[in-house]
Amino acid sequence: MPHPATAVQETAGGIAPHLRRLLEFVEPDRDDVCLDVARGRGPMPAALRPRVRHMTAVDATPAPEEPGRGGRMSTVEFGTGPVRITGPAGDGDRPPAMATREDPRPQPTGPAVQADATALPYRDNAFSLVTARFSLYTLGEPDRVLRELLRVCRPGGRLIIADLVRGNLAGPERDRIERLRDPDHPGTPSIARLTEMITSAGATIRRLDVFTVERPVEPWLAGARDDASADRIREALTDEVDGGPKTGAKPRVIGGELWFTQSWAHVAAVPI
Repeated sequence: MPHPATAVQETAGGIAPHLRRLLEFVEPDRDDVCLDVARGRGPMPAALRPRVRHMTAVDATPAPEEPGRGGRMSTVEFGTGPVRITGPAGDGDRPPAMATREDPRPQPTGPAVQADATALPYRDNAFSLVTARFSLYTLGEPDRVLRELLRVCRPGGRLIIADLVRGNLAGPERDRIERLRDPDHPGTPSIARLTEMITSAGATIRRLDVFTVERPVEPWLAGARDDASADRIREALTDEVDGGPKTGAKPRVIGGELWFTQSWAHVAAVPI
């Protein structure tokens, strides 16, 4: 069993709480050879590099589609922005402190390797720790991506997936809002569906962390397809706050701003 690097505790004060939660879940080890696969430059390489023996970052952003040929819009990004984790220790209706924001500035982690997430340029069993954060559904067909991540993860290594989920009994209303923002949104998987995909790809689930976060609407809407779509989402969320139809996003006003909820999952798996 790998032991968490002590630096997770020593340097966590400058890390957003939701990212710190993920780092603690990952349990990085000083001897780990780590691969992070992301769409663009996420925060994981900079956070993990001081805590592992070697860090490789892959930017697996798909090539832009030719106009008129469809495909996911390159302008639509996850865009975390300020986030607070809900629960008994919440802070009422006050906006979270600035420490909950991810630093949007590029981090000095060295160049990322440009590669296809379904055909990574690494030998089998090359890494002891493989991570993918909010990118599984944006890098290609998820089942193929999972199989490739497991291919490069050595026996006894760990695959960590962090992504959006919905409750197993939740209805489809939430995806309507997501698709207003991004028409190519593939749908939010249930917790059961996400874990089933990972096991079907050839892994055993070892740990699972599912929790709810609240986010302000406006930073999230910066990635909307167009202003008209953003306006429709604002109207739907505001109507729900005022007692209108449910959207599944559980919006509320915090500090004069409109906020909404998402469910996030951290999954730790090992190759079979």
